[in-house]
Amino acid sequence: MMVEKPLFDEQIAPHYEAWYETPEGRRADALEKALLRRLLGSFPYAQNALEVGCGTGHFTRWLSEQGLRTIGLDLSAAMLVQAQALNGVLLVRGDAPRLPFADGAFDLVAFITTLEFLERPQEALAEALRVARQGLLLGVLNRWSLLSLQRRLVGLLRPTVYDAARFYGVGELKRSLRSVAGGKAPIVWYTTLFPRGWPWSQWILPWGGFIGMALLVLEG
Repeated sequence: MMVEKPLFDEQIAPHYEAWYETPEGRRADALEKALLRRLLGSFPYAQNALEVGCGTGHFTRWLSEQGLRTIGLDLSAAMLVQAQALNGVLLVRGDAPRLPFADGAFDLVAFITTLEFLERPQEALAEALRVARQGLLLGVLNRWSLLSLQRRLVGLLRPTVYDAARFYGVGELKRSLRSVAGGKAPIVWYTTLFPRGWPWSQWILPWGGFIGMALLVLEG
């Protein structure tokens, strides 16, 4: 994830990846990746990808494992140091609203738990569409979920990384994409991270803690 403020700096970056080794982190990681893998099926001809706001490169490496030649971009030097130490992907330092790439440089551009932390999300989406030939892949924290409520309650008791986040609902996220891509752009979405015991791991319901959304670029 990437922000335009020094939020993910030397204090957070060295410990960020460790969250995925906790029971909560392992569950979230498995469910989120399963949903994102399903959405990747919307781009059967994609061969390469850019992850904007790659942080420690956690999902950049995963996208590479799915067979995509992937570059990770982040504004935080501290995060990129951690990503470099974990190896496996090409990394670039850059700003989401001013991507240092030519038009149509990638088949796919991904924002995975990144859009929530950007000061200029609409500009970032427009830039991503500029460099994406086939479309966008988004993984976003859902405002209208029990998990979001829990995070906000924790934030009342102590500072958390989510204090600076702007969570989205499914409808708001779709409107943001359509505002930069046009009203006819096809959008596919699901949510996951429902409470434990929920009968489905992912579904077209707007209440899961994690929204996965794909926007397809129409040719011509």
